[in-house]
Amino acid sequence: MAQTKKTMVLGASPNPDRYAYMATKMLNEYGHPVIPFGLRSGVIDGISIVNELPGVEEEIDTITLYLGPANQPPYYDYILQTKPKRVVFNPGTENPDFEQKLVEAGIAPLEACTLVLLRTGNY
Repeated sequence: MAQTKKTMVLGASPNPDRYAYMATKMLNEYGHPVIPFGLRSGVIDGISIVNELPGVEEEIDTITLYLGPANQPPYYDYILQTKPKRVVFNPGTENPDFEQKLVEAGIAPLEACTLVLLRTGNY
């Protein structure tokens, strides 16, 4: 079986019509441990949305973004300190300035869709 990758969904939403909700559900279905973080409380596929960021010592393989560039700056330091292997910039979240900061910190930025990566076996 493929290696599981602990993933934080940054911008998780309890609204089933949102892509962050679908990504959380699909990551769980594919067997990846998932931490949905969002400002609104709720449950996705039996997993509670957390409203406080876990400690930076938490080992997270991937952070997948569902926040537009204007809403990302408050999370820069957290993401850089957490040192995930990669950060997925889903459509609409692309942010060249932050992507450059990630590269400089040795973190791989990836402009892609989490749902497509999972469906195609490229996650």
